[in-house]
Amino acid sequence: MQNTKLPKIPDSVKKPFSNICNILADFCKEKLNEEYFNLSVTLAAKLARKRPSPLLSGHTNTWAASIIHTLGLVNFLFDKTQSPHLTSKELCAWFDLGQNTISAKSKSIRDMFGIYQMDPNWCLPSKVIDNPYIWMVSFDGYIVDVRTAPYEMQLAALEAGVIPFIPNKLNPHE
Repeated sequence: MQNTKLPKIPDSVKKPFSNICNILADFCKEKLNEEYFNLSVTLAAKLARKRPSPLLSGHTNTWAASIIHTLGLVNFLFDKTQSPHLTSKELCAWFDLGQNTISAKSKSIRDMFGIYQMDPNWCLPSKVIDNPYIWMVSFDGYIVDVRTAPYEMQLAALEAGVIPFIPNKLNPHE
């Protein structure tokens, strides 16, 4: 797996960041996909740029597992109806870490950045179309699911930068 454009991070954190990215690459190649890898590198970079960087303390393996756990919670990785799917037990076994360790670090990441389930900022690109938080838009005081709105409303929301693309027109995943 290769993230074509690695984000800029401070020199002081390059080594742990690189180690975490290598672990994430191996894990995503074996268990998940490139989408998860790219998003996990983005989250690792955000942790690396935080002052002081939490990546300078703790084990890289724990950080990598917790990054995957955080993104997994956002994108329903642990729901067996989703694809890709992974159980919490499988995640713990692959990283050889306990559930409490991974969950606690994942919670600290979520708290640090205000990450929540279905968070539009941490949604996998392939799941954007199904994430209602991205598509609920206020028009004249009414909340509208813009996916079902007339094209003119969709265009106005796109031009305002409120939605990432016009559903069924510019969706790169269809």
